[in-house]
Amino acid sequence: MTTLLYRRFQPGDAPAVSQLFHQIYGDHYPRPDVYLPNMISQHNADGQWFSMLAVDGERVLGHAALCRDSLSDNPELALSVVHPAARGQRIATHLGRDLLLQSSAQGVKNVLIKQVTHHIHTQRMAHTIGFHSTGLLPDYAPSPLTKPLLETMVLGCYLVEGHTRPLPDIQWPVSCRRLMQRLCDVFGTYRATTSPAPMPLQIRQNHQRYVVVIHRLNDALLDQLRRLPSHWLISAKIELSRHFAEDLHRLTMLGFTFSGLMPTLHSNGWFALFHRGVQPRHLSLHCPDMQQLHDNLQRDVRALDSTCSAA
Repeated sequence: MTTLLYRRFQPGDAPAVSQLFHQIYGDHYPRPDVYLPNMISQHNADGQWFSMLAVDGERVLGHAALCRDSLSDNPELALSVVHPAARGQRIATHLGRDLLLQSSAQGVKNVLIKQVTHHIHTQRMAHTIGFHSTGLLPDYAPSPLTKPLLETMVLGCYLVEGHTRPLPDIQWPVSCRRLMQRLCDVFGTYRATTSPAPMPLQIRQNHQRYVVVIHRLNDALLDQLRRLPSHWLISAKIELSRHFAEDLHRLTMLGFTFSGLMPTLHSNGWFALFHRGVQPRHLSLHCPDMQQLHDNLQRDVRALDSTCSAA
């Protein structure tokens, strides 16, 4: 077995890292930065990326990075790639663990990961190093490995020791109680007597899906959501609060399906995720809660198709 050295990225590594992505993904990796070695060096120099490598002599056999975004306080473990000849040596797991140790040293409270679903290996790795799966992002990102469908992602959150990211201490609806209680056990709870500070309403398009960010769902906004074009695929991110059960009921009546939680960008809170419309597909997921969310989405889209056909 190859003796590997795990170390931080150095500027001279950039061409080999870029070549590694090209070997695995050809010209189709969704982040074009990796095809410009100067960009890889620039991102590491300015702190946007913190890359770790697995090297054998002068060969770069593995790469992963903590990626920071100015729009979020939560870095993401991403850009994980391993040379085919070096697979089976738990390189991605080792790199991930090293990066999580670095995140703790950097004062980070949480680290996110988006786990691909066309295979189960990334999901197993994330679970092994301490990530907790919190939500499902259906039809989320283009991938050469899932064409013509967009890749569905499982969102995971790693909680650095000594920190919490509490959920409101409320009675959870039966339909999602197992998931929400598990997340309460991991991330903690707080007494939900007040609503979170307001945030502006947002809407944007992400590939084939429209994403709406909502602080508090009210009758007027609910009516506006109802009036959006029926053929739109919509993702609604609603700030998790003591009103969750009411929000779940009202959005379910509009044809939305709950798909878990994701951390908010700049506060210590959570978004509840709801989706209307998904592409039909079969997935086998590592986390039973995520599998249930996926099955619920597929069940509801089949029911909607049946209703439309009958009409």
